[in-house]
Amino acid sequence: MERTLQHITSIAHLTRSDAEHIFHLARKFREDFHQGIHQHSLEQKVVVNAFFENSTRTKNSFEIAALRLGAKVVSFSSTGSSVAKGESLFDTLQTLDAMFPDVIVMRNSLSGSAEYATRYVGASILNAGDGKHEHPSQALLDALTLLDVYETLEGKCIGIVGDIVHSRVARSNVLLLRLLGAKVFVCGPQTLIPTDLSTWNVQTCTTVNELIEECDTVMALRIQKERMDAGLIGSAGEYRKFYGIQMEHIETKPSLYVMHPGPVNYGVEIDFDVANSHRSLIRKQVTNGVFIRMAMLSVLKGRE
Repeated sequence: MERTLQHITSIAHLTRSDAEHIFHLARKFREDFHQGIHQHSLEQKVVVNAFFENSTRTKNSFEIAALRLGAKVVSFSSTGSSVAKGESLFDTLQTLDAMFPDVIVMRNSLSGSAEYATRYVGASILNAGDGKHEHPSQALLDALTLLDVYETLEGKCIGIVGDIVHSRVARSNVLLLRLLGAKVFVCGPQTLIPTDLSTWNVQTCTTVNELIEECDTVMALRIQKERMDAGLIGSAGEYRKFYGIQMEHIETKPSLYVMHPGPVNYGVEIDFDVANSHRSLIRKQVTNGVFIRMAMLSVLKGRE
């Protein structure tokens, strides 16, 4: 019997069996959806979407996922709440938990905030992104998308290019891809690569051309404008030249697939025609996000 989980705050806390069970459920939910079969496993449950940071894909797909499972959803935003008045994270969590939700889906700019929340609430905590730490649901939906293409990730070479050092997406993906048997390569400006990669167990490439030569699929990460303003990288044009995925890469390696967690800066991390080509998995990532998040909600024990 597959185990249920009280919280999902980190890929590091999942076993390979846990991940494969989540993939199995996600595929089942996807198949049932296309056959018009409705789910009711979270009927009478209350899910709070507590987003302290802006989000389009993650926030809305978690809400749709919960609704498709029959749950009642309450969306919380720090804008317009007592957080704007200076309320602490502790007090906000205590307030939300005093209303007895079953699950709190939480995004916060503080690394470790999701794990912190598990100490002070009775609801299950599902990490929707905590600072520079992790983004478990993104890694799971990315892996499911890759498994739809390759069936197994054993021995596959997956590349991640961009702002590795600040990316919670990169951290969660590295952990999960390695857990599933893939070889992981990372690439980016030296200022955006962690100084000590010894614990990551990844290989590095200096340019996107080298990365593409090595890998079966390459995932581009979003470059935040503040990195340029802080002098961590050069201009957008310079970044594109050395690290952006362009149509010539698709043409020279027709077997290559490309991914991006979004939102996309076209003409910087990836060109528009590449992102919308037949080698792009970006839209599939978004679609799979709903079914993965349904599966993640389903494996939680709920309130204790």
